[in-house]
Amino acid sequence: MKNLKNKVVFVTGVTSGIGKACAENFAALGAKILICARREARLKQFAESLKKKYKVNVHAFTLDVRNFDDVQNAINSLPKEWKDIEVLVNNAGLSRGLNKIQDGVLMDWEEMLDTNVKGLLYVTKSVLPYMLKRKSAHIINIGSIAGREVYPAGNVYCASKHAVDALTKGMRIDLAGTSVRVSTIDPGMVNTEFSVVRYRGDKQRADATYTGLKPLSAKDIAGAVEYTATRDENVVIAEMLILPKAQASATVVSRK
Repeated sequence: MKNLKNKVVFVTGVTSGIGKACAENFAALGAKILICARREARLKQFAESLKKKYKVNVHAFTLDVRNFDDVQNAINSLPKEWKDIEVLVNNAGLSRGLNKIQDGVLMDWEEMLDTNVKGLLYVTKSVLPYMLKRKSAHIINIGSIAGREVYPAGNVYCASKHAVDALTKGMRIDLAGTSVRVSTIDPGMVNTEFSVVRYRGDKQRADATYTGLKPLSAKDIAGAVEYTATRDENVVIAEMLILPKAQASATVVSRK
């Protein structure tokens, strides 16, 4: 098992759900926690809670991953000791709407593609120069079952997560022979703020997504991320698909 104590772990999109759970898990391992998100108040509160609970070093900064200049400036402006990133978890991402392509909302399309695809690229491009100087480093992208299958009215979100899958494979090929390992964790149905964000705050509609079944939790996915990051240096968990027991595919779900 790889020891991440006092190693810098960078997680994006940490103010809720999977990102938040990942940061908690790495803090419990004694890692130095580098975190960012858009919601400043939540971010500050979470950073303080990590310091208090786990007695670890935490460096938090607000960031919208959709703006390349902001991303690059934020990474390049980090204190020297925080640029020494061992693990990058590209978690920031979202879904907007559930519309057939002919009813699609342009603003939703742009937000998904800008966050899920461009944001992942911007962060990776900014972090990689520092990672390549290390003897070991690891990029873990949070994908989705939507990156393996397309479901009705999921068109652009599925396309964005298919892009994450392709980019992960492309990164692994391009970085072969370097110090950097590359993985993707692809969850099925996880009960986080994902559906609330998708339906722009309509909690009743969001909750209906999980009616009649027990979905995964953010902690389930964080456990998989931790497992992937702590394998021996020669082991690459290239990809992992994680489903709740009631889910067999993107569209086949058993509800009671």
